[in-house]
Amino acid sequence: MNRRTFIQSLSLAGLAVGAGSLSPRLFARARGANDRIRVGLVGFADRSRDTLIPAFQRLAGELNCEIVAVSDIWNRRRDEAVAYFKNKYSQDIAVYRNNEEMYEKAGLDAVIIATADFQHALHCIEAVKAGCDAYVEKPFAETMADNRAALKAVRASKQIVQIGSQRRSGRSYHAAHDYIKSGQFGDIVFAEMSWNVNQPGRWRRPDLVAGLKEGDVDWKRFLMNRPRVAWDPRKYVEYRLFWPYSSGIPGQWMCHQIDTVHWFTGLPHPRSVSANGGIYMWKDGRTNFDTMTSVFDYGPLDDPTRGFQVVYTSRFSNSAGGVKEVYYSNGGELNLDTNEVSPKGGLTEKYATRMKMRPNRLKPASLKGDGPAATDANTGVDNMVLAHMRNWMECLRSRKEPNAPVEAGYQHSIATIMANAAARTGEKVTFDAARQEVLAGGKVFHL
Repeated sequence: MNRRTFIQSLSLAGLAVGAGSLSPRLFARARGANDRIRVGLVGFADRSRDTLIPAFQRLAGELNCEIVAVSDIWNRRRDEAVAYFKNKYSQDIAVYRNNEEMYEKAGLDAVIIATADFQHALHCIEAVKAGCDAYVEKPFAETMADNRAALKAVRASKQIVQIGSQRRSGRSYHAAHDYIKSGQFGDIVFAEMSWNVNQPGRWRRPDLVAGLKEGDVDWKRFLMNRPRVAWDPRKYVEYRLFWPYSSGIPGQWMCHQIDTVHWFTGLPHPRSVSANGGIYMWKDGRTNFDTMTSVFDYGPLDDPTRGFQVVYTSRFSNSAGGVKEVYYSNGGELNLDTNEVSPKGGLTEKYATRMKMRPNRLKPASLKGDGPAATDANTGVDNMVLAHMRNWMECLRSRKEPNAPVEAGYQHSIATIMANAAARTGEKVTFDAARQEVLAGGKVFHL
């Protein structure tokens, strides 16, 4: 029984008898829904410091929320958290060596989870079992075992969980969703997505690696359910470069864009994925690709004659093209870089007449938007991040479903796990809906 359930089950007499040993949070709950919401931070690093905390702090006063605690297994990050909150917000913050300690002592209502990619689902499980709502950074999960376990834990709880897929709170994406759902766009026939950078230092932290000693961190806690391996400071600090601590391109970037496919169409996962890639440019010891292309087949499982492809490409060696998300129908395109609907590529009168068909050209339209997505890491608080954080914080009180519920994370994880499996095995990958397993060459994909 978690703390919140236990508290709610106590009688008034029991509360009176045990008052001397109970946390102040227990009595605050009796004052009603306007009490300040106490939030903890699981993991203090770039994403937390540069983006999530500033977004939260902009809204904290208005929505009566406060970050009161930080858990991190690296002593340097704990010290940095104390200094950061003191210098930037004139606030003292409690720091803890691990999550168990924080959940036991901090008296939290909610947490923001911004840890290593493979840890997100596992830390989400810990949070909801401790009776806390959670904002969980993407990717939600990097294996189906973790994905299923986290979905089960969240659904078995009453907690509010927001996945960090901030496109689901962006104005342009909501406008695109509504436009597609209205039927004006027609059936999607293809989607083209890319995320290109030319950043040799992306995901590299050589100075931090050089100064890190095994005694500074809890390596065993870091590994969680991954295979026990010898201490490696690069895998700790630069985990995005190494499988199975991150899938790299799929988990970091693809999960954002492929999530819109599920949202716009209502399809829960691809029917199949083919992919390949390699380390073509940055040969620095990494095991995750610096270039990757994936082809997804989407459509009804019971009707292979209907559907569409999504082609996703990403490279670290040349930034031309930047971030691209374009949906195509027979009548034109919806471009989420320009936030424009246009008849570009639609069926013209010339070719329609030959086949005794009617031309099919979309009417030009502009979508109210937030601007194109940025490719730099931790670019600060943009409109989508701020809107997404606001949505979660408001749902902490309203108890309404947030814009990116746990199912959104579960579904994008299926797609990214399938792409990772296809690229690593060279097999065409499918999804067994009955077992909720990713199959590569007919076999379950494991670490």
